[in-house]
Amino acid sequence: MENDMKIKVNSEIGRLRAVLLHCPGRELENLTPDTLEELLFDDIPFLEVAQKEHDEFAGILRANDVKVFYLTKLVAEAIDTSEEAYEDFLNTFIEEAIATNKYIVHSFEAKKAVREFLEIYTSSHEMVKKTIEGIRVTEIPGSEQLVKSNYLFICNPLPNLYFQRDPFISIGNGASINHMYSVTRNRETLYADTMFKYHPMWQINPIPKWYERTNENTIEGGDVLILNETTLAIGISQRTDLEGIQRLAYNIFFNEDNQFENIIAINIGESRKYMHLDTVFTQVDYDKFSVHPDIIHEGVEIFEITKDGEDIKLEKATYQLDELLAKYTNQEQVTLIKCGGDDEIASAREQWNDGANTLAIAPGEVIVYSRNPVTNKLLEDQGIKIHVMSSAELSRGRGGPRCMSMPLIRDDI
Repeated sequence: MENDMKIKVNSEIGRLRAVLLHCPGRELENLTPDTLEELLFDDIPFLEVAQKEHDEFAGILRANDVKVFYLTKLVAEAIDTSEEAYEDFLNTFIEEAIATNKYIVHSFEAKKAVREFLEIYTSSHEMVKKTIEGIRVTEIPGSEQLVKSNYLFICNPLPNLYFQRDPFISIGNGASINHMYSVTRNRETLYADTMFKYHPMWQINPIPKWYERTNENTIEGGDVLILNETTLAIGISQRTDLEGIQRLAYNIFFNEDNQFENIIAINIGESRKYMHLDTVFTQVDYDKFSVHPDIIHEGVEIFEITKDGEDIKLEKATYQLDELLAKYTNQEQVTLIKCGGDDEIASAREQWNDGANTLAIAPGEVIVYSRNPVTNKLLEDQGIKIHVMSSAELSRGRGGPRCMSMPLIRDDI
């Protein structure tokens, strides 16, 4: 177990040194056709293959000297530190799992039954994995009386958790513990919150928190890109509202531990296919970005947010996206590499398959999905070194390499 770790993420492209992942577990096998929409999936991934693909992803990271941490292990270590940590996690999990299951008819009895079930686990790691996997009614004798309509779960699974980018965000030397858009995903933020609150790595030097999961406005990590040590780019999307961005801006700008001064807020709309900014826009080098063509048209709405005395100022940008990126990254100009190129069909298909969702492990070096050959070739043509990973099953969750990873430490650029 590590004794101390400081969050340090001041860019999208600095050499990646440490990252947090969650390898998908049996929560994917608890998806059913009837629950797909509620659990924000379009299809049901084949778990065995998805895990092999995820292990391949982790292998690429390790082969490039990136230390890989796993969420379930860190949360288990956190709750093993004290009875208070264990009780806090367990009570909050049960309260939220029961409160957000609309099929529960006897909540007090349901909470009692779930607690007794989880307390049987002697391994905290196995217990944490079970809370993510979901608890079927058939696993707790007599609990069929606690739910209506023959519903299958007393605690719903958390299948989106392998997208570690969204529940929290490493920003500078701190973290934003997010309030997520959907009830389904907001429960995921408990794990990062527990980790930072109780794990020994963050007890010697507690990290600044730029946002709390109890805040009212929504913000998700896939919408936040760190352009450099002073500037963030944040998507206004279905999952992140402008008020949430402004609250985050205020919290960051007026914290003495902060060095950020600018936020570019880009309105990408509320389409399912553009759920987060990083599904249409990621940085791959100092002066190069992978983008979906739909967000570089002249009509896209962009705001600049800065500190203004004791308040923040929001102004509509008068520059185009490429001009703003050049301005804030201190480049003469930037290159926008179109996902799918100029082929509209390839562009739409490969954006859907996360062609624009790259994970930079160093300037000009990224991890990409194998199923986007057109975009991958365009990246190589621009001098970008690519590490290609298998993606037949992981991509069914609508997220790519960036979505699946949360950097903890990057070198400065």
